[in-house]
Amino acid sequence: MDDETLALLALGEQAGTPDDAAHLTACERCAHELADLRDVADLAREAGPAAELVAPAPDVWDRVAAELGLGERAHAAAHAGATDAAADAGATAAVRSGATAPPDAAPAAAGGRAVVVPLRPRSRGVRGRWLAVAAAAGLVLGGAGATMWWRASAPETVLASATLEPLPGWSETGTAQVRTAPDGARSLVVDLDDAPGVEGYLEVWLLKPDVSGLVSLGTLDGTSGTFALPADLDLTQFPVVDVSDEPMDGDPAHSGVSVVRGALDV
Repeated sequence: MDDETLALLALGEQAGTPDDAAHLTACERCAHELADLRDVADLAREAGPAAELVAPAPDVWDRVAAELGLGERAHAAAHAGATDAAADAGATAAVRSGATAPPDAAPAAAGGRAVVVPLRPRSRGVRGRWLAVAAAAGLVLGGAGATMWWRASAPETVLASATLEPLPGWSETGTAQVRTAPDGARSLVVDLDDAPGVEGYLEVWLLKPDVSGLVSLGTLDGTSGTFALPADLDLTQFPVVDVSDEPMDGDPAHSGVSVVRGALDV
């Protein structure tokens, strides 16, 4: 199928003719290629507005320029603006729109007209399809593998939260959240409003409601910390977040002196 049609379909656009639709039904190769391209587009969408913009390595633009035949002038201009965020955005827009070079890449020639670097004929193979959808999705693919122009930074999801209340003899308060990363890993994030004046060090625990069992998650340095949760830990069995004052005695057991405590809404 036509490169542009496959790329537009992968991005969710209404593209192609009835004959194209029939071809996709019958052609296993094109259907597989479309599925792969949709995965690329979905990856870019998952980041949403929270995507972390990362400066590409110098060889990324080299591969793009070589693939599109932009020539030495565009190559030099791209390297000159590699540290400029505006130039990065312009380069991305140029590739997405099919322009011959980033907007700021070509210096003005005599008469005030910009020098235009001609493109070589567009390829019609699988590589051309990947370039089309990758550029539109905010990714650049080159060489033997894929190099992200923008690294997706999907936000974590809050699974449960708790308000941490002071126990007798303490005045500090805080919050706790159980968050899950895009890969499914869970963590407990603890934030205290103030640093307690403890005699030893702070340790974070998960307790059973009747305090008949407990799991140590680690030491809290300062007022905030993130602790990895075991994959097989059942939070409905251990829903109580506890922060304790532990003496420097080498004993791994709970000291019995809790500073704040709160139950997760699981």
